[in-house]
Amino acid sequence: MARIDLVDLAHSYGNGDDPESYALKPVTMTWRQGGAYALLGPSGCGKTTLLNLISGIVTPSRGKILFDGVDISRASTRERNIAQVFQFPVIYDTMTVGENLAFPLKNRGVPKSEIDKRVAEIARLLDLTPDLNRKATRLTADAKQKISLGRGLVRSDVAAVLFDEPLTVIDPELKWQLRSKLKALHRELDLTMIYVTHDQTEALTFADTVVVMHDGRVVQSGTPAELFDKPAHTFVGYFIGSPGMNILSAEVKGREARIDGHTLTLARSYDALPAGAKIEIGVRPEFVDVAAPAPGLLAANIERVDDLGRIRFARVRVGDVKFAARLPAGFSPSGSAIGLKFDPAYVHVYADSRLVEGA
Repeated sequence: MARIDLVDLAHSYGNGDDPESYALKPVTMTWRQGGAYALLGPSGCGKTTLLNLISGIVTPSRGKILFDGVDISRASTRERNIAQVFQFPVIYDTMTVGENLAFPLKNRGVPKSEIDKRVAEIARLLDLTPDLNRKATRLTADAKQKISLGRGLVRSDVAAVLFDEPLTVIDPELKWQLRSKLKALHRELDLTMIYVTHDQTEALTFADTVVVMHDGRVVQSGTPAELFDKPAHTFVGYFIGSPGMNILSAEVKGREARIDGHTLTLARSYDALPAGAKIEIGVRPEFVDVAAPAPGLLAANIERVDDLGRIRFARVRVGDVKFAARLPAGFSPSGSAIGLKFDPAYVHVYADSRLVEGA
């Protein structure tokens, strides 16, 4: 187990010397020993590149990777003492489940008594004990991925366990079960775990800290609550949440924002916004209520209603911009024209996509 420090780490797949063209743009951050982390973002955002740099599959173009203060940037994967679990299960069909779990330990010359003890422990944690003597062939996809997870977890001396979208091929209901099992394993084994995914539900339910990536860059790192309540970048607001955050161009001065001719009162004052920056406000649909049209409300037109059972969201249009807002229980619009009520405490201001802290 190790603390992992990334120091000005970046990588280019031969795209030139300009850092803006890198697949992974320079990042500096620290991951504590025993933490559960998720790298979250869309395809092509750099999350797998970052994972492969940590594991040693890829050598960085610049910067350093430190395990407990030791520079391992040029060390081999074996020297880093990393376990990695991939998207598709890596198991040996000709071996039993128990032999598959034991394989990483047997390869390292661990005494048989210790192997048997560790295999029994991991099998118990993954509910694989009844299948230990069964051949791995013809098992279900979730059982095979459990074995793959177990092979990654069976070594107690690893610096970190890396997961590269390990539940992609698993059915939704089984995904939930395996994710819960993985979280329980993390708590019991106290291993540093780094989980790559494009699925926000997987990231937010597994990780203590979620690292959101966009266009090769880390745009925010924080707890699920921090990412939802206070997105540091408009991409984070849009990518996390269902529906995502509403983003609207606005003119902001002091405690007022003007949107499509309407003045919205803000909870904070913004008197020093960067000159020439693109100014926007962001507010999550949960904090905007649909109401009957009235003076003082932002005018909008409703296009459809999404009924999610516990909550209803209206899809509306403000000028040329699409918007999502909450439909209060018992309220039914009488026509397409509606008004929007904002909770000022949850309205954020962004300059060139970055959060601005008001006074």
